Amino acid sequence: MSLVFHGHPLASFCWKVQVALYENETPFSWKVVDLGDPDSRADFAALWPIAKMPVLVDEARGEVVPETGIIIDYLDLHYPGRVRFVPEDPDLARAARFWDRVCDNYLQLPMQKIVLDRLRPEGRKDPQGVEEARTLLATALAYLDRHMHGKAWLAGEGLGLADCAAAPALYYADKVMPLAGAFPNAALYLERLKGRPSFARVLAEAEPYFQYFPTE
Repeated sequence: MSLVFHGHPLASFCWKVQVALYENETPFSWKVVDLGDPDSRADFAALWPIAKMPVLVDEARGEVVPETGIIIDYLDLHYPGRVRFVPEDPDLARAARFWDRVCDNYLQLPMQKIVLDRLRPEGRKDPQGVEEARTLLATALAYLDRHMHGKAWLAGEGLGLADCAAAPALYYADKVMPLAGAFPNAALYLERLKGRPSFARVLAEAEPYFQYFPTE
């Protein structure tokens, strides 16, 4: 098996690529990264000095591929399947990449800021930063909610890159800023994503680790 996926089953950005891998039933093996373990972190940093998960290693082609959007591009190019994640049509491709950036930068990152602050000890918390993250997250959710009115998928007629990004972003955003009520279209979209077999598999694999997610 030439593809080795370096990541962790609880990590939201890993989920984005897992959905893509499972959608096309692309064979791969796991290499679980534990950033809290010095040896595991050192091994991962030797592979990708930025040490941000996930990283895909293609042993057959001798390629180390970091960054989620780049990984999914790589899969489209070298391991294509029934789902093409970035459409060939340039306008649809631009839409897919736009929503991919919205989900990563304006949903995932502020959500992570809120969650990681919960793990900080007293005296090192960042209430102003959390307030700013909440404002950004709410703004992005409202924008996505308006866009999803009457739509099944973020960009195009079927699941693609943008939806791979939206699945983890919305799942974890719902934990810190519940979607139901304030963002009804986003909430319905999240339920649609959770019903997708690929994302359901991601959630099932993450379930043993949910106990480590800080709720407050």
